Amino acid sequence: MDLSNLKPAKGSVRNRKRIGRGQGSGRGGTSTRGHKGAQSRSGYKRKIHFEGGQMPLFRRVPKFGFNNINRKEYRGINVSTLQKLAEDKKVKTVNQEILIENGLASKNDLIKILGMGELKAKLEVSAHAFTKSAIEAIEAQGGTATKI
Repeated sequence: MDLSNLKPAKGSVRNRKRIGRGQGSGRGGTSTRGHKGAQSRSGYKRKIHFEGGQMPLFRRVPKFGFNNINRKEYRGINVSTLQKLAEDKKVKTVNQEILIENGLASKNDLIKILGMGELKAKLEVSAHAFTKSAIEAIEAQGGTATKI
């Protein structure tokens, strides 16, 4: 075996027709690009949203309203959920770590305690925000509501 009889591995090279190599090849002239137009030119790149001249989707869909980029999204947790947590897990303090452990919030969530439901346990609750009714429900049982 020497360098004169080396061949690529079987199946590694596809036999394709070379375009733009003269009229005799059958693929010369326009080199399979057709006549004129943007696609026949070198350097042509279709725009990302181009749909062949049809009105693009992002222009067909109506746009209205306002999206505030500074909006804070809170994970709402009801007082009734805290009561269930106190009964099942026998907790006296509720903070972000305990809520994460029990699958009620994730580590990047801002937590807001909502006042829906009944609270019978005395709890020390710390969260990013509270509703007035939640603070009243917590303090009525002798607990404390602390903002983080």
